Amino acid sequence: MSSAHDFDFFHGEWDVRNRRRTDALDPDSAWEEFPGTSRCLPLFDGAANLDEIDMPRLSAKGATLRLFDRATERWSLYWASSVTGTLFPPVTGRFEGGRGEFHGDDTYDGKDVRVRFVWSGVSRTSARWEQAFSVDDGETWLTNWTMDFTRPSGTHGE
Repeated sequence: MSSAHDFDFFHGEWDVRNRRRTDALDPDSAWEEFPGTSRCLPLFDGAANLDEIDMPRLSAKGATLRLFDRATERWSLYWASSVTGTLFPPVTGRFEGGRGEFHGDDTYDGKDVRVRFVWSGVSRTSARWEQAFSVDDGETWLTNWTMDFTRPSGTHGE
């Protein structure tokens, strides 16, 4: 069952290994890898949080605001990019069995896409996030970005 403390593991500082496709909709596109750093701050006694990821290789930062709706026991995740200054449509979902799955609708390169975020391998010292797009309303998914989070040396979260 999902709770307001699902993302407590994420509070604090992280090193991030990014891996993304050069074309998010092309299964034959190359993957590129680059480092980043992230910091997540808890809000609303754990029922919300805000993180910022710094990706110097892309000359970009991103931020995610996560809000827990106690009535539906679902999270809404809102991504913003420093490149566009845009707040993207939310993905919503929950954690079950240690895995968080979140879905939403967006556009990419002028095409309507379903978006899926998955959080897995969650612990106080590591976690994995992945993003996938579907152009056929969720029949098939193409993973186009993964982030592997590890704690910097000497830190164990907040």
